[in-house]
This record gives sequence, structure tokens and C-alpha cells, in this order.
Amino acid sequence: MHDIELRSDTFTKPTEKMRRAMAEAEVGDDVFGEDPTIRRLETLAAEKLGKEAALFVASGTMGNLSCLLAHCGRGDEVILGDQAHIHMYEQGGMAALGGIHPRVLHTQPDGSLVLEDIEAAIRADNQHFPITRLIAIENTHNRCGGTALSVEYMNALGVFARDHGLKIHLDGARIFNASVGLGVDAKKLVADADSVTFCLSKALGAPVGAIVSGSREFIYKAHRARKVLGGGMRQAGIIAAAGVVALEEMVDRLSDDHANAAVLAKGLAKLPGIEVEDVPVRTNMVYFHVRRDDISAAQLAERMTSKGVRMLPLDPTRIRLVTNYHVSAGDIETALDVFREILN
Repeated sequence: MHDIELRSDTFTKPTEKMRRAMAEAEVGDDVFGEDPTIRRLETLAAEKLGKEAALFVASGTMGNLSCLLAHCGRGDEVILGDQAHIHMYEQGGMAALGGIHPRVLHTQPDGSLVLEDIEAAIRADNQHFPITRLIAIENTHNRCGGTALSVEYMNALGVFARDHGLKIHLDGARIFNASVGLGVDAKKLVADADSVTFCLSKALGAPVGAIVSGSREFIYKAHRARKVLGGGMRQAGIIAAAGVVALEEMVDRLSDDHANAAVLAKGLAKLPGIEVEDVPVRTNMVYFHVRRDDISAAQLAERMTSKGVRMLPLDPTRIRLVTNYHVSAGDIETALDVFREILN
């Protein structure tokens, strides 16, 4: 049996078409703005999200930090959730490199922030306080089970932000999972965001890279921020070519990953001592808890790995599973058989 990789959708390998596109990519010096494949990818990405412009960056973390640096000056403040990827997993880059202060609020189970909580966190015009500039939100929300924030919530957040003179940054690492999961055009989900990032190297299957999008004026600022972060690449069309294929061919098939995740969650929920987290809209993630005295999350993950099923334990009871295009419906049934063997 081949290994069934459920730790993350970052473990995907490029498709054959991506490899061919990379090998044949027309390239130039992107720092001079002369890489035609980069330009094609950026134009396609902006069109997909209904934004004026886009910027290719090396990673989602670089994209998020470039956006924060473009929106905020030193001593400014960003309001974001305590479970946000930017807060949890990006090494405090906004503070370490940008001198930007995080104002951290409680993240709701669906990944949202309560508008009243945001309003209470906005700083008054007072010399003792940092200046509130930005709201950062995440869609889909990783630590909240891959939940997808609705168009209605994003619209309400947009009205709120405009009423209070704030900007919105959307960490949309898996925004196309949200779009497919909700059955709505991604443009509608990001319409109220002043900046958006999404990853090419997660569910879309490209080997590297992410996209920042927004207005032309904003992208000019983000481009400067990318440069100071070391993101000015040269003949990067070689890797951007895979991103073009990802956007053209890998979005619609995300529904397969979501269907597999739903089957996986349903099967796990029937096992003794397993508590599957219920989420409003399931995309490609399944989180569950091991509620047994005889085995911990880490021990279960170790035993599963020994039988060829890889997953990610996060704490003594919680485990994450992520479906991706290398995991078939048959692989899901095989994985569930291994779970049953170990747990029954």
C-alpha cells in the first residue's frame, strides 16, 4: 500500500502538466518586470478575484507580511483573531519586522470575529494608544476546522470597516476551497477585502508560491514590501508556470477533496472514543479528538503512520487530517479501515 498523506495539502507534488509548463516556461527578469509568465500568472490571479492587480510572492507568510507592511506603519495596530494563522504560525513577523502591534480577539468557532468585539477594540484617538489601521481575517480558517466564512459575513465586515475608516486584509490561503465549499464565486468572497493572499502550493497543488491581490496602488506598496523581505526573484516564471496551471485546472476539482473529507469525518464519527469537530461548511479539513484513556493523539498518529496513513497531532487529544488531490476515495476507505483496526 502506498502512503496516504493526510497531514497537509502542502505535500502535493506538481502534476505532469505543471512539470511540462515549468520546463517550457518563457522567462525574463521579474525584478525588471520582464518575466512574461509571472505577468500572465498575476493577471490571471487578479481576474479570478476581481481585483485590479496581483503580485507573485514566495509563500503565504511572505504575502501576508507584505500586505501588513503595505497597510501599516511602525506603531500601528492590526485587529485579528487569537487562532489566526498570522498570529499563531508566522513568527510574529508583523511585530518583529514591521513594528506593527497585534490586537488579538477571541476567534469564534466558525473562524469569524464578532463585529461588536472589533468595535470595542478600535483605539480612540489618544496619544497613549497605537492607531488602529487594519482588520485581518482568515478564510478558510485553518484552526477552526477549515470553515468557510460566508459572503454575508464578509459583506457585513466590509461595511463595518468602511464605517470605521479601517482596511481589511484577507488571509485567503485556501480561498478557493471556501469558494467551492460555499458554491459562490471567489470574487464575491473577497470583494470587501482591500488585500487578499492565497496559496498556490496548498490545495491547488503547485510546488511553490502565493499571490497577493488588491488595487494597483496597494500592489505597488506590497511590491516594495516584498523587495525588502528578499522576495525580488529573477527568472521566476519557471515556478510561476505551475501556478498558471493550478489556477486553470485545479480549482474546480477541489469539490472532490471536500467530498472525501466529508466521508472521512462521517466514518471517524462512528469509531469508539473519537469526537469529530462539527463545522458549518466542511472543506478539505477534518479535526477530531481522541477521547480514550488507552491511547493519545500522538500514539494514534504513530500507529497510523506505521501502517501507511500519515496525520498531524496538534495536542494531547486533537488531530488534523487534510484531503488533497493525491488522496482518492479509495484511499479514504483504506484509511478508515486502518482506524478501525487500531481503535476497535
